[in-house]
Amino acid sequence: MKDVYGYIRVSTVKQGEKGVSLIEQKNAIERYASQNRLTIVQWFEERETAAKQGRPTFTKMITQLRSGMAAGVVIHKIDRSARNLRDWAELVDMADQGIEIHFVNESIDMGVRGGRLSADIQAVVAADYIRNLREETIKGIRGRLKQGLYPMRAPVGYLDAGGGKVKELDPIKSTVIKELFELYATGEYSLKSLLRYAKHRGLTNSNGGNLSLNGISTILHNPFYTGLIHIKRTGENFIGAHKPVVSKEIFDTVQDVLTGRTAQRAQKHQFIFKRLFTCTGCNRCLIGERQKGYVYYRCHLCRGVSLRENNLDTAVRNSLKYFHLNSGEVAEVEKAQQRILSQDSELLAVEKKALETELNTLNTRLSILTDRLIDEVVDRDTYLQKKNEIISKMQLAKNKLSDNSTGVSVEAQTKALHLELYKNAYLSYETGSTTEKRQMIKTITSNCSVTGKNVAIELHHPFEELCEIKKFAYGDPCRGVPRTLGGKESSLDRFRQKLHEWISKPFPGEEPQSP
Repeated sequence: MKDVYGYIRVSTVKQGEKGVSLIEQKNAIERYASQNRLTIVQWFEERETAAKQGRPTFTKMITQLRSGMAAGVVIHKIDRSARNLRDWAELVDMADQGIEIHFVNESIDMGVRGGRLSADIQAVVAADYIRNLREETIKGIRGRLKQGLYPMRAPVGYLDAGGGKVKELDPIKSTVIKELFELYATGEYSLKSLLRYAKHRGLTNSNGGNLSLNGISTILHNPFYTGLIHIKRTGENFIGAHKPVVSKEIFDTVQDVLTGRTAQRAQKHQFIFKRLFTCTGCNRCLIGERQKGYVYYRCHLCRGVSLRENNLDTAVRNSLKYFHLNSGEVAEVEKAQQRILSQDSELLAVEKKALETELNTLNTRLSILTDRLIDEVVDRDTYLQKKNEIISKMQLAKNKLSDNSTGVSVEAQTKALHLELYKNAYLSYETGSTTEKRQMIKTITSNCSVTGKNVAIELHHPFEELCEIKKFAYGDPCRGVPRTLGGKESSLDRFRQKLHEWISKPFPGEEPQSP
């Protein structure tokens, strides 16, 4: 009896785990070996696709056969071994060297010319089958991509809803991932600190394990979270049908931080006003230092510019005193917010129509660009570059339409948000964490400078205008006791009057409405 190998293969790992196909192949090979007085001395099991050359188990078996460790090999079917012609050439070459090649399912004698020809034909058919299968698979994948469907495994933060269905948001993980983007966009966090934050929030990878530093970087680089599908192999972008986790603006900010801060250093101390105040003498940021239990902010270039943290804190609180609203004023601000949002339907209709027109124009441009590629007017590289630019603009327009799905325009939402900040700024600074205080200062102020021991804080537009409302109502400087005009008009009346004037002003970029 001759010693031979047994080779069995399935096309996917899933088939291998299920095991039915492998067992059937093995039983058939054992029956064939027994009938032909062959002894199976070693089994080789392959659980990977044969569409590409380089199957590790197959290659190992070929090496051992060439070394004379067995007289030959028994394979279930030709298409189990020859779904690419290079591997088939290996088998034919071994047959020429006298190594026996047996096929259970086909009665072929590889030692004669007729048998070899029949096997060659079947091998070519098998190779053509897998080639056609690959092409059809690619067509199917591209069809799904054009529909906005991601045909691969859902990234962290999304859930697989089944084949041919849109990826769904993971309600817990997607929230944490949004926080990671927002934190990193501030420029105050390194990848390592984000990894610690993700671990603290319980974020895991798709397999349920701990995220790695590379995993955090992969998340921050993946445009899938903005609603885009990027195919790395071809460099193409497609508009996804899934819901985005973050806006394109935040994603772009994160990319800028990733590009410009590749070697961030961990902070030993988290100073509230770090890099928020500049020295007017040299226009450099003040540096925070801890000495003898106190925190000082100094300019290392200009002498005499040194303040304790509590002095800067007092200056910030003074700039926010006009944001300290009583219950009556808070109620008026909330009424103003509702009025802004309820009166915005006409503006929304105009903006929605403009966005839909823009999307139609971009679709037309994309169609024309595709025709030019087909007609070979443009090369593929130019096509991909222009296509990705158009897709990016389309996604931005779609995001704006999605933002307006609540029935409120971006302008109205922005005005309402300004009022929300106006209403909560003082309390947020009083009770917020170090990070929240820093973010509030960045949002509210436009310039914070120090000249010697003097601190100057300028407010962003429109917050300086909102502060004037409180000044007008109570007088400047602000007093706790309301004043009256002629003994008839209360401070709350004046507050309401100025607030109404502010919300009636056109938003920057808006044209004033005709009466």
